[in-house]
Amino acid sequence: MDVDRSDPVYRNWLKEAVRRVQADANRSADTHLLLFPLPEHWGIDLYLKDESTHPTGSLKHRLARSLFLYGLCNGWIRPGKPVIEASSGSTAVSEAYFAKLIGVPFIAVMPRTTSAEKTRLIEFHGGRCHLVDDPQTVYEVSARLAEETGGHYMDQFTYAERATDWRGNNNIAESIYQQLRLERYPEPTWIVAAAGTGGTSATIARYVHYMQYDTRICVPDPENSCFFDGWVDRDADATSDCGSRIEGIGRPRMEPSFVPGAIDRMMKVPDAASIAAVRELETALGRRAGGSTGTGLWSALRIVAEMVDAGHTGSVVTLLCDPGERYLDKYYSDAWLAGQGLDIAPYTTTLRTFLRTGTWPR
Repeated sequence: MDVDRSDPVYRNWLKEAVRRVQADANRSADTHLLLFPLPEHWGIDLYLKDESTHPTGSLKHRLARSLFLYGLCNGWIRPGKPVIEASSGSTAVSEAYFAKLIGVPFIAVMPRTTSAEKTRLIEFHGGRCHLVDDPQTVYEVSARLAEETGGHYMDQFTYAERATDWRGNNNIAESIYQQLRLERYPEPTWIVAAAGTGGTSATIARYVHYMQYDTRICVPDPENSCFFDGWVDRDADATSDCGSRIEGIGRPRMEPSFVPGAIDRMMKVPDAASIAAVRELETALGRRAGGSTGTGLWSALRIVAEMVDAGHTGSVVTLLCDPGERYLDKYYSDAWLAGQGLDIAPYTTTLRTFLRTGTWPR
């Protein structure tokens, strides 16, 4: 028996699709590494890797590019067939962009609570939003839609950790170290990366281990996410029955792309602390960012406080994940905070006291 499924028309389409996705990366300069202002005499530098400068405005642009290349080169994405994704918004925005770039339909399956601005951006890039009431159903609904349409369920929560080359190839970790090489502390003491899929923290941690650096990896986790409990208890089946208020991070199940063994430390961060931190970021740098940036910044500043208290010097890196303009009706709305029963005042006081005195209130 001899079966030849060669398809010259499809292969020509595939070559052009891969070229377009790779050309997007070639056009994009690397994202900036911003220095957060700390007192010089502390001897500690805090950086934010500003992923909001990608063409689609978030850290998820890197992931979407990798997922599209992975799906295309595996033969999963086909001309005329939709790509479907389960997302809390930012990944879907970026995937809608790449779907439009190669000329295939895109459907985002998202919780109904996803910010209106993210929905607008997905539709701006030509995608369609399929909203669900229960966040835990996004996986099964996405798989069902793919089966019904003959499309491809991208499944970022499974493939995020394997679609990106963690050994280098200009991934986010390699970029961070390259940008730090002329700084006074070129090898950071800590890198702080919150987890949605877990792919970014896995990429950074694996790269650190592969390059034999001493940097440690901290993953902060918001309320209503199971990652922290699953990591502490070594329970791969941990779940949470309530969705996260911090869009982009926090999950109701231990996602396949979350790699607990690669991580050194986790912190549970109150949602009010995340929001207080992201508002303080605007005061410090004049930049608005999303809630997940606040989760990472809160944890990074806690680590800086520990280093100050111990008399240690060095550098800490965290991520500016996406722009705050996507969340004006949430994290920057006092009415929304009141409706959620969130009081950020005590956490704002903690941050301002620390930045003024070097002491983290206990």
